[in-house]
Amino acid sequence: MNPSFSSFLYLISAVCFIMALKGLSSAKTSRSGNLYGMIGMTIAILTTMLIPSVASYSYILGGLTVGGAIGFVIAKRIKMTALPQLVAGFHSFVGLAAVFVAAAALLSPATFGIGVEGAIKASSLIEMGLGCAIGAITFTGSLVAFGKLQGLIGGKPLLFKGQHQLNAVLGALIFILIAGFVGSESHMLFWLMTLVALALGFLLIMPIGGADMPVVVSMLNSYSGWAAAGIGFTLNNHLLIITGALVGASGAILSYIMCKGMNRSIISVILGGFGSEAASNEGTSTQPDDRPVKVSSAEDAAFMLSNARSVVIVPGYGMAVAQAQHALREMADMLKKAGIKVRYAIHPVAGRMPGHMNVLLAEANVPYDDVLELEDINSDFGSTDVAFVIGANDITNPAAKTDKTSPIYGMPILDVEKAKTVLFIKRSLASGYAGVDNDLFYRDNTFMVLGDAKKVCEEIIKSVD
Repeated sequence: MNPSFSSFLYLISAVCFIMALKGLSSAKTSRSGNLYGMIGMTIAILTTMLIPSVASYSYILGGLTVGGAIGFVIAKRIKMTALPQLVAGFHSFVGLAAVFVAAAALLSPATFGIGVEGAIKASSLIEMGLGCAIGAITFTGSLVAFGKLQGLIGGKPLLFKGQHQLNAVLGALIFILIAGFVGSESHMLFWLMTLVALALGFLLIMPIGGADMPVVVSMLNSYSGWAAAGIGFTLNNHLLIITGALVGASGAILSYIMCKGMNRSIISVILGGFGSEAASNEGTSTQPDDRPVKVSSAEDAAFMLSNARSVVIVPGYGMAVAQAQHALREMADMLKKAGIKVRYAIHPVAGRMPGHMNVLLAEANVPYDDVLELEDINSDFGSTDVAFVIGANDITNPAAKTDKTSPIYGMPILDVEKAKTVLFIKRSLASGYAGVDNDLFYRDNTFMVLGDAKKVCEEIIKSVD
């Protein structure tokens, strides 16, 4: 294939990826965004396979077949509740791929056109070092995030004295080792740098608590993009550079938006362990206390909803676990038919991944116009008759505004306590993912309906009908 024509096809592929990002920025256009992404990736793969320097297709086709089959099976079997850890797992593969490509380029530089062994271009060594380091940090950091989201690792921060100083020393050591590697092309320094980067990725994510994991997933997405861009320079692949930069920049922007929405510092996210100082303080309640709780039935909830003029539904991770989105939409439709105003309030970090609740509601064909973000709905809770909280916890916890010792202090919450009545649909009185007891459970205007979210919604539908 003519180099100019392949560059043209890569440009078309890059435009498709840009259109994909644009489409994925809204639930209304997300399907077209996905389609653009698939078209762009198909063009990129086919163009790469037709480049004259590709001498054998057996390994490429084998990899595509095995990887495609695994991806197909995962896509068919994955539950919506497992999407956050799936994304974290995919990020780890991108990081590991960057490490492998850098290692391959070091061991066989002539194959990549960057020189010969012992005389690799300095610019290529810099690209390999940075790409490998970022990839290694992404790999172990994503594995830790996966473990926390999957419940294999505890959600509480792992704290120890001097951890930030240790991270800073390791970060500086990585740059020193990269400098030594560029100057000497030493394999030993390359692998030592890789090991230090792997350790740093682990240490950066372990101190971060469960409440902040959505931001971590977004930030690791950005890391994986920059790792891919770095390796794109090594491979002299313009499309990989562009695509990596798009992923890196979009992930960083999303992380910034989420940090702003959670009152966190983007610098502390990059450094790791943000929010850990508050989490380490004593005095934060992590278990339900002995205060009286108003426990109601689904029939009582149906009566309150039927007599309301306005209802705001606040979905959370518990809704995803129970797969209650379809029953919830049916319940909302019945209330609308009765002349009741029904809307949905989405917190930026509801669930364990940005946009998790939006995807679930879209799957249930909830009208886009009924779904409002925190800044658009929060001022309306004071005039709302019933706030219907289904499976959410930390994002409604008043401790975020009042308890300076709480790990979620400073995080903007949905002001559901201002509604005339709060209906809390939850399996139990247990604390949320952040491990903090919710004072809202014990308020005079709160009624707890304990049980599976889907079953509760179905019982309410029967009682309203």
